[in-house]
Amino acid sequence: MSDNEKDELIDAQKQVIGILFEVIKRLQANNDLDEEYFQIISKGEKNNTRIKEIIDERTDNAKIVGRLLEKLEI
Repeated sequence: MSDNEKDELIDAQKQVIGILFEVIKRLQANNDLDEEYFQIISKGEKNNTRIKEIIDERTDNAKIVGRLLEKLEI
């Protein structure tokens, strides 16, 4: 394997690690949002604005995770 090929492989590995890190970060954010959501619901609070924000943020995170995972399929 040539030095150029090794460098390309290292760059590809770095990209995969970066993508996986971002996926984990987004999934953890969704877990945190789930916890907050269930706390609001369990207390019977009528904080519809925050609930909508949580749902929107979770949806955005899920879309981003999907796009990132598609990159790994290539």
